[in-house]
Amino acid sequence: MNENVIEIRDIAKHYQIGSVLVKALVSVSLDIKRGEYVAIMGPSGSGKSTLMNLVGCLDTPTRGTYVLNGVDVSKMPDDRLAEVRNREIGFIFQTFNLLARYTALENVTLPLIYAGIPKEEREKLANESLASVNLSDRMDHKPNELSGGQRQRVAIARALINKPSIIIADEPTGNLDSKTSIDIMNLLDAIHAKGNTVIVVTHEEDIALHAKRIVRLFDGEVSADTINDKQPDGHKTKAQGKIE
Repeated sequence: MNENVIEIRDIAKHYQIGSVLVKALVSVSLDIKRGEYVAIMGPSGSGKSTLMNLVGCLDTPTRGTYVLNGVDVSKMPDDRLAEVRNREIGFIFQTFNLLARYTALENVTLPLIYAGIPKEEREKLANESLASVNLSDRMDHKPNELSGGQRQRVAIARALINKPSIIIADEPTGNLDSKTSIDIMNLLDAIHAKGNTVIVVTHEEDIALHAKRIVRLFDGEVSADTINDKQPDGHKTKAQGKIE
């Protein structure tokens, strides 16, 4: 089996806005191994959100190739790309992206509905996923009945439900206080320790320090790609939660 879950070669992404051609990504080449923990950093306008959208199969490149888990997804039509995305990618967003009228359990089952899993099995798997993030006692609560940290745990449970190849966390602590941020990052550390590939997109150095590797973007290109041997401030050796 190829040790790389992601192989990106000379990817570019251009947008036409009126008469202006915006080069969000100029040229990016990147390999990410299975089980790696990578932070993608960069200032506003560096291209990190565009790169996340491409890696997460939310968009296709203007140029270049992207092989995900052995499959070239660079030029896939939207319907096939959606299938790959649901099967291979688990997303964790800054704004949680939970459906307000659905309970925690119902929110977590959504990817399984798209995958065609029967209801009884969906609920069993969602129960297990919520238990793994310490939310068994909140599964019947709706998002407005949960704290910010609990909402993000629901989002993490949903991201894990399909056992995806990659977990992508986009500014996962952006709407959380500092203590809750530490708890959520420790949970992501525990997810990585289980063998999952984790990619964190962030502009915060202390969040990036949880990763084992930091890729920095500037003006649509990789400006640095380094191994991280530091521990973040406030890092705890035992993660908050039950993922073991």
